Amino acid sequence: MPDVGEGLTEAEILKWYVQPGDTVEDGQIVCEVETAKAAVELPIPFDGTVHELRFPEGTTVDVGQVIISVNVGGGAAPEAPVAEAAPVAQTAAPAVVAPVAPVVEEEAEPQGRTPVLVGYGVAASSTKRRPRKAAQGAVPAAPVAPAQAVPAAVPVAVPVSVPEQLNGHGPGAGRPLAKPPVRKLAKDLGVDLATVTPTGPDGIITREDVHAAAAPAPAPAVPAPAPVAQPVTQPVAAPAAVPAAPVVSADARETRIPVKGVRKATAAAMVGSAFTAPHVTEFVTFDITRTMKLVDELKSGTDMAGLRVNPLLLIAKAVLVAVRRNPEINAAWDEAAQEIVLKHYVNLGIAAATPRGLLVPNIKDAHAQTLPELSASLSELISTARDGKTTPAAMQGGTFTITNVGVFGVDTGTPILNPGESAILAVGAIKLQPWVHKGKVKPRQVTTLALSFDHRLVDGELGSKFLADVAAILEQPKRLISWA
Repeated sequence: MPDVGEGLTEAEILKWYVQPGDTVEDGQIVCEVETAKAAVELPIPFDGTVHELRFPEGTTVDVGQVIISVNVGGGAAPEAPVAEAAPVAQTAAPAVVAPVAPVVEEEAEPQGRTPVLVGYGVAASSTKRRPRKAAQGAVPAAPVAPAQAVPAAVPVAVPVSVPEQLNGHGPGAGRPLAKPPVRKLAKDLGVDLATVTPTGPDGIITREDVHAAAAPAPAPAVPAPAPVAQPVTQPVAAPAAVPAAPVVSADARETRIPVKGVRKATAAAMVGSAFTAPHVTEFVTFDITRTMKLVDELKSGTDMAGLRVNPLLLIAKAVLVAVRRNPEINAAWDEAAQEIVLKHYVNLGIAAATPRGLLVPNIKDAHAQTLPELSASLSELISTARDGKTTPAAMQGGTFTITNVGVFGVDTGTPILNPGESAILAVGAIKLQPWVHKGKVKPRQVTTLALSFDHRLVDGELGSKFLADVAAILEQPKRLISWA
């Protein structure tokens, strides 16, 4: 199980796309897993035949555990020079159910791809690497004595030196060095790896490097240590645990639902946010009739043809304009350094209710998008979230969040901050109500906004000015032009 997201230590296997006996190719998706942040598809880093699936669907597996064994056969084995350097004895160790890995001496010349963990394709290298630290409780590998090579059809696990290049290509290939999850992250963020400056060991591009290239003026981040995968050296039986499922009591009066994945992470994040950041919530109720009329005009116009136009689009635009007028609202609290980190970019988060729980993906650099671009980004973000295809990268780095509780007919609420952000805006239902307009009581479209903010870095004056600006823009949408 690879590290599919920053800081994640486990993932649940949602679905296997292959079965024992199936042929797989380098880069083929073999399973889908759910982490605490999103559902992620895992590729296989080599060619071969599936020998065994180590865990059933619905099982939660720690990062670093072997989840699939593949017989790479003779096609992926190194040729004679490598075999002579370190042949494998048939009697040196019992055959085990684990990924097949040809023995490679550290001094051997590069001979091609060496498979290890799913999602981590590597290439051979002449560079020596220091030995990995053994995991607690791990069984030491049996010594390997020179003898006849093991037939390729027998899956055998042996220690493999960790090569210098982790991108699956030999030296001189000219391809940036990065692990498959990092490549997928770069693809999701639209980052060309060739333009990224690597900071990892031996010139490897890390997740932090990709985020640094994607976000303008990002706050410094401390790279999270990568999990260490240990080679399996003896048979390990698959756990007999049954995938967790809702349990109904004998009298059918109660149902217990296991909390895991996104819902578990959300619960922990909300508790941490509620009891770490001192929340303050302010409200404003106003006439949004002119904005609703503008929505209708944009829908019937040609400039926004083919794009989704709704009140949320103009509310999001109003928030971005208000952030420009009140930049201090777009900040974060650095507890370790005791500093306020001002963000000069807006990654606009949109809270989305999905079958897998509450997700808050964000639109990168929303402040730089035109109204048509913002509409397209919102549509893609919401549809991806509802399909359960939101990636971890899409939910990282948010600076300000909007939650639209009005779609459920709710007037407003007191939202809890998304961890790491200073403010969140709740949008209430838009209803036709009696309202004093030009000195007379008339039916008008009215709504209520609620702004929760972290009082450590946003005082009452700043929070009030920001909320008042959002309401003023939506009350008189021509301010989108005069204030932008």
